[in-house]
Amino acid sequence: MKIKPLNGYAVIKPLQKEEMTKSGIVIPDTANKEKPREGEIVAVSKTNITSTGHELPIELKVGDRVLCGQYSGEDV
Repeated sequence: MKIKPLNGYAVIKPLQKEEMTKSGIVIPDTANKEKPREGEIVAVSKTNITSTGHELPIELKVGDRVLCGQYSGEDV
C-alpha cells in the first residue's frame, strides 16, 4: 500500500528506542512505555498550500530523521 500525504503533511515511522545503552546497561521494558519522539520520514507532500492560496515548498525528504511532539499527529 502506498500512502501519499497532501497539503504539507508527512508520514513518520516512529523509531524504536534502544534496549541497551552503549556502555552495556540493559534498559527494562517498563522504562520504554513512553511514546517515541523520534522518527523517520516515510512519505511527504511536495508543497504546502497556505490559507491565501500560495504554495510553499517542503524542506523534508524521505529518509530524514525528525523529532515530533509527544501528543502531536495521529496514530495510523
